[in-house]
Amino acid sequence: MATVKELIDKARENDLNAFEELVIMYQDRVYSHCRYLAGNPDDAQDLAQEVFVQVYKGIKSFRQEANFGTWLHRITLNHWINVQRRGSKIKTFSLDEPLPYEDGDIKRELQAHDDTPLEKLEKMEFSQLIQLILAKLPAEFRTVLILREMEGYSYDEIAQMLDCSLGTVKSRISRGRKALKKEIGHWEQKHGITLRD
Repeated sequence: MATVKELIDKARENDLNAFEELVIMYQDRVYSHCRYLAGNPDDAQDLAQEVFVQVYKGIKSFRQEANFGTWLHRITLNHWINVQRRGSKIKTFSLDEPLPYEDGDIKRELQAHDDTPLEKLEKMEFSQLIQLILAKLPAEFRTVLILREMEGYSYDEIAQMLDCSLGTVKSRISRGRKALKKEIGHWEQKHGITLRD
């Protein structure tokens, strides 16, 4: 099996099979990242497709000094920021809504876990609630919080992805956390439910 570097080298020489293998290797990660950013599956799917189109167009310019996955995340982030600047609105969606597929609609299936059905439901509802609350934050705060808290990137990696200073990243994360706590507080007050212990 070819290494990522070998596949990148072949893809840079217009080898479509090599590029397809790269897409297969990274599509779940890119989609997951898009899902956090976009807030719903339809926009996430569109965003992921657009990202891979940009990756295909720009792969010749990829300098292999950086990790390919990090480069993909940066493209994803930059494209999402550009979409936001153009004024695209985040859509709401139903959890029961099937995913459109060329041969008909399909249901998204979740991997089995050791959690009880009630625990799974609670975790899913909490995750969706956090996504709704995150969607209310300004894009610059939402972006750094997703990268740090959900994707697990270091401050330095985030600074590199966003092409900004380490101080800016730290400031945005700090301000983003405060804004998130404030939004959670509003939600708790409105619904009379405490999310935190």
